[in-house]
Formats: sequence, C-alpha cells, structure tokens
Amino acid sequence: MSSTDSGFGAALSLLFSFDPQLWRIVLLSLQVSLIALAIACLMGLPAGAALAIGRFPGRRILIVLVNTMMGLPPVVVGLVVYLALSRAGPLGDLELLFTPTAMVIAQTILIFPIVTALTRQIIESAWTDTGEQLRALGAGRRQAMGTLLWETRGALATAAAAGFGRAIAEVGAVIIVGGNIAEHTRVMTTTIALETSKGNLALAIGLGIVLLLIALVLNGAIYSVREFGRDRQQIRLI
Repeated sequence: MSSTDSGFGAALSLLFSFDPQLWRIVLLSLQVSLIALAIACLMGLPAGAALAIGRFPGRRILIVLVNTMMGLPPVVVGLVVYLALSRAGPLGDLELLFTPTAMVIAQTILIFPIVTALTRQIIESAWTDTGEQLRALGAGRRQAMGTLLWETRGALATAAAAGFGRAIAEVGAVIIVGGNIAEHTRVMTTTIALETSKGNLALAIGLGIVLLLIALVLNGAIYSVREFGRDRQQIRLI
C-alpha cells in the first residue's frame, strides 16, 4: 500500500472517529471565515448597491479601485495588517496580533472588494432592467437600493459564496497575522500546509476532504435558494 493510500485511510478514520484536533481546526476555520464574511457583506452589499445606482463625483474611480482590489495579494494584506497590529504599529495597544480577531480583519479586507464588486454588477444589471419602473412608482435611490438588494438576493448569495470561498481557502495572510499557533490560530489551510511539509498526510487529507465537502454543501445550498426563488417568481407570474 502506498503512503497516499494509507494517508486516505487514516484521514477517513480521523473524520469518522470525530478526532477532536481535526474538528477543533474545522470549527475555528468556519468561525473566522463566517465572521469575516458577515462583516464584509454588511459593508459590501450597500457599498456595491450605492456604486451601482448612485451618481457622484469619483464614482468611476471607486469602481476601478474596487475591481483592482479584488486581486489583492493575500501576503500583502497580511503584511499590512501585521504592521498595523504589531507593537510598533498604530493599533499595537489592542494586542490583536496572532489572534483569531487579526485573522478576521485580514480576511475581511480580502473579501470586502469581492462582495462589493460583484454586488455592483448584479445591482447595476437589475437597475438597468427595472430602474424606470421603480422611478415611476416614486422610489428614491435608497428605496430602490433596498428593493433591488432584496429582489436579487439569490444572485447576491453567489457573491457572498465567492467571498466565503476566498476566505476559507486563504493561507498567506492568516499565517502572517495569526502565526499558525496550535489550538489558537491554526485553521484548515495552514494546517494542511504544515502537516504536508511534515509528511503527516492523514490530517492534511482529512482537512482537504472537509474543505471540499464545505464547498459542495455551500454551492448546493445556493443552488437550492436560487431555484426556490425562481419557482416563487413563476408562481407570482401565474
């Protein structure tokens, strides 16, 4: 039996035996990424809608800037957050470096532009299709933003999923600001990198399987939500 085969066998054993170490890492990963996603969505959804509907000086520059930030190198984000939270940095007194909070900050910075840019595209398309109708009904821009955010919630779920996928798969930034400390800031991706370098394939493969399962469940849930929304819309039309 090859080392890969034995690694898969040991990985399945860890999963089905509910190994405490493995599931502690999984839960911390989900906690950090979901908090970062919630913060990014709270800021990114209204910001994207404002860029789509609003007309103000500098709008085009902001759109270009947000689109550019979608490709931010994670290690650069990690370095900036590290410098800000280090003892010599402006936020050093908060003592957040090498904590899950620092990882949340880094992930939020990474996924905020993704959520914002995708939201702008979705809302802008919907505004083009229904903007005249909403204006005819007397809706102001703020009312239109709220209406379109609700009506496009299925598509916006895809934008949120893209942000979550970026967060949960992140390695570089979270290693820099989290330190990959056992039982404190060690998440799935950093553990996979560490355990693979050590030759401990069982834990690395087990966590890889969990990552794939999370992606499968997430995309299945989003697909179900979008199909449910389409079915309800068709019922209303009938």
